[in-house]
Amino acid sequence: MDKHELLVPAGDMDCLRQAVFNGCDAVYVACKNFGARKFATNFTNEELVEAIKFCHLYGVKVYVTMNTLIKNSEVDSFLKQAYFLHKNGVDALIVQDFGMICLLREMYPNLEIHASTQANTSSKETCKLFYDLGVKRVVFSRELSIDEIDSIDVPIEKEAFIHGALCISYSGCCLMSSMLGGRSGNRGECAGTCRMPFSLEKEGKTLVNDKYLLSTKELNTSSEIERLKNSSIYSFKIEGRMKSPLYVGFITRLYRRLIDGEKFDLEKEIAKLKTIFNREFTTGRLFNESDKDLMNIKSPNHVGLRIGKVVDVNKDKIKIKLDSGYLLNQYDAIRFLNSKKGLVVNFLYDSKMKLTNSSSDVCYIDNKVDLEVGDIVTKTQDYLLGREFEKVGSRKVPITFKVIARIDKGLSITISDGKANFTVSKDAVLEAQNAPTNSESIIKQLSKLGDTPFIVDNIDIEMDDNIFIQIKVLNELRRELVSKLINTRENVNVEVIEKEVSFDVGNSLVEDIPKNRISCLVRNRKQLDACMELNVDYVYVTERELYELYKDNEKVYYFIDRCSFNTTDKLVDRSFVSDYFNYNNYNVHGNYSLNVTNIYTAYYLHKIGLSIIPLSVELTVDEIDDFINRYRSKFGFTLFEIVNYGRVENMIIKGNILDINKNSYEYNLVDFKMRKFPVYFDGVNTHILNYEKRELDKLFENTNIIFRLDFYNEDRDMIKNIVNKYQ
Repeated sequence: MDKHELLVPAGDMDCLRQAVFNGCDAVYVACKNFGARKFATNFTNEELVEAIKFCHLYGVKVYVTMNTLIKNSEVDSFLKQAYFLHKNGVDALIVQDFGMICLLREMYPNLEIHASTQANTSSKETCKLFYDLGVKRVVFSRELSIDEIDSIDVPIEKEAFIHGALCISYSGCCLMSSMLGGRSGNRGECAGTCRMPFSLEKEGKTLVNDKYLLSTKELNTSSEIERLKNSSIYSFKIEGRMKSPLYVGFITRLYRRLIDGEKFDLEKEIAKLKTIFNREFTTGRLFNESDKDLMNIKSPNHVGLRIGKVVDVNKDKIKIKLDSGYLLNQYDAIRFLNSKKGLVVNFLYDSKMKLTNSSSDVCYIDNKVDLEVGDIVTKTQDYLLGREFEKVGSRKVPITFKVIARIDKGLSITISDGKANFTVSKDAVLEAQNAPTNSESIIKQLSKLGDTPFIVDNIDIEMDDNIFIQIKVLNELRRELVSKLINTRENVNVEVIEKEVSFDVGNSLVEDIPKNRISCLVRNRKQLDACMELNVDYVYVTERELYELYKDNEKVYYFIDRCSFNTTDKLVDRSFVSDYFNYNNYNVHGNYSLNVTNIYTAYYLHKIGLSIIPLSVELTVDEIDDFINRYRSKFGFTLFEIVNYGRVENMIIKGNILDINKNSYEYNLVDFKMRKFPVYFDGVNTHILNYEKRELDKLFENTNIIFRLDFYNEDRDMIKNIVNKYQ
């Protein structure tokens, strides 16, 4: 295994070619369904087959993202698509859904599975679980530092993002887009709510007004390449399946050169990158960036590269003084930061008002917008850089030839790419009558590889003296060998082993369970006491001190911090958990953040020790009914927990990005529709709750339902009224 892999996104075939020809080791793409970037162009099945053949021809691996949560009605088509990709030679599937990970590992033991970053691998315990399930690789949460990743001593391939857009919430834990508009980020439909403006209020008083408070800078770790190369991270992943071919080509070439140790002026390359996409850069949580330096609250969009300033404006022309060392070219796109206006420079004039293709000092452009003197000019598209990458380039695979030419044994030529070998022979060696064939002429003919993907690395020749071989014979054999090698590289033989999965339903619970059981999540002692007085069945407390006061009561469970790096170190006698690990030998209940949207996730969670299965808050009432009936029909009887009341947690964010007081419940984020989202900081993470409470009118008649009620700032009387509704 190579020490590191450069893994690059491709939203379409043009991006894929840029990735391959600029030096990636692997690409990740998506089919039309089941990918976490639903609104990218993505690939049809026919295009996927073409992409796999093309990439394999150049020695590039192809991973397909099937990393959305899968609902029961989609399981069959999901498995059918996985089988299609498997038989067509995909190198791995990147999967989020826990049930589908487990099911695929059992059904197709030869199919390599990578646990998506959406599966939220934030701890050694989660990593170990995936390893034990047979997952080949995990994509770590972006919130982990490089030192934390290095400290995880699980023998599994490690993958981490090193460049591109950052989600502000832990991936797989963001419900903001889903709760606000029904577009689930867990199902590839994220509306990018975090890139919208918000105000921050405390007790009705505005602290910050109309800023992009949840918008991060762009991850860029190019300055830390040596630390990355010395880390235990195998795959360096670049984000960007919604990005342009120019972006993909440029960023691939940049990191290829860095990984290979090439010496060049990185600062100049970053300046070019800023003209392609720049919302300011950060080294991210991977390199322990501070909360403040992670965020760009001024702009969520591409701001470009600063190149100068507006020094004069009249009705016809805009005069620009360029900063030292910067160029403005005809057909560049520019943006004026203060006025937030932009244009394409169709005509460029020098200081003497003569048309020019390029300027590095004072220049003029036609006035198409209203501006004021002093406006900052940035370049948001470099015309010449774009032209440079219009020519996709080429990539060559080194091959060798072995030639044996004997008068008594004939001609034998072997081609090899280091993995596959082919030999062709022909009785075509004669004794020379005039001009004998020499080794130089053999090398010349075999090296004529033209527009094939190959380049000769070495030609080894054993030959008799004074022999003659026709040039057309050498050419024919070369073409035959090259064709065989291309066909072999494009069509990787995959042994598809399909196993019938045997489900163990013997551990299902009996049906002797009372109806209308209730669990409550509380945040203080008054709420806890109110729930105890009402004799609810389970109480989940968020404060460790509160749990310690009541730990002798078997109804009380401690809510372990979500996305904890050391989950099991925090477990107590009775714990409420939000992350995947092996629950056997622990007394735990699970949170809805386990993303249970199909019966197979429920089954496999039950199999690893979770006795009560929390259903996703993204399921509708009808889907919940269908879910329970399907599960009972296939697997038997178990307990399900459903959030019937409370504010759904829309985001969990590492750090204190809003700079608010710890454990204060007086803050709200307010969006442009004046919706108020409660937000609090627990000392480690920032939590954003939904602006409205979830209240399911349906009580469900199934005896295996636990109604979960989440309380935030409700008082005793409110809690009593709410609990009585469900008892």
